[in-house]
Amino acid sequence: MKPRTRPRSRPRSRGFTLVELLVALTMMALLALMSWRGLDGMVRTRVQTEARADEVLALQVGLSQWAADLDAIVQTPQLNALDWNGSVLRLTRRSSAAATDGVLVVAWTRRVVDGRGQWLRWQSPPLTGRGSLSDAWQQASIWAQNAGEEQRRLEVAVVPLDEWQIFYFRADAWTNPLSSDAAGGATVNPGNNSNIPDGVRLILQLPAGQALAGKLTRDWVRP
Repeated sequence: MKPRTRPRSRPRSRGFTLVELLVALTMMALLALMSWRGLDGMVRTRVQTEARADEVLALQVGLSQWAADLDAIVQTPQLNALDWNGSVLRLTRRSSAAATDGVLVVAWTRRVVDGRGQWLRWQSPPLTGRGSLSDAWQQASIWAQNAGEEQRRLEVAVVPLDEWQIFYFRADAWTNPLSSDAAGGATVNPGNNSNIPDGVRLILQLPAGQALAGKLTRDWVRP
């Protein structure tokens, strides 16, 4: 007789224990947390990069507008073409609109807005009359010191600014306009360009924490 063979037992299906499930869930949670932190860091970096790029672009646009205002400066018989009193720089310039023959009064100043210093630009509508031009010149000075709601509608905030300085280039030297004959208000001018300096130096002190911080110097040379 042949010996009887014992039937082979099928391997039992072995499941996960509670400890193994907890370990797996913990690892998955850690991976999810690390992935979230990585994505959050990428989003924050992207937002910061875009914000700094916007700050640099705003500064570039502001400096380009500054140069464009000086390039378009025009002398009128009633006012000095350019005036700096230590707080606001005012100038008269040609209108950029092709269909407009009027003259613009433009002003640049620094004013504290919402607890932060801001570099601001103000521009009048195109003017043709002598009286309206003189009024706009005075309004530009008032705007720099105590702007009303109506005047604020004509201003544009450029960039945050701690402080700024202006120097004129005359007689082969940079001088402070407040200590020269260029200082003064709305004085009558015979119509020549004698009060327009050969160059204007702009020094901006940009606050810390911006894309560009510290001292920035920009020179303009009269064409």
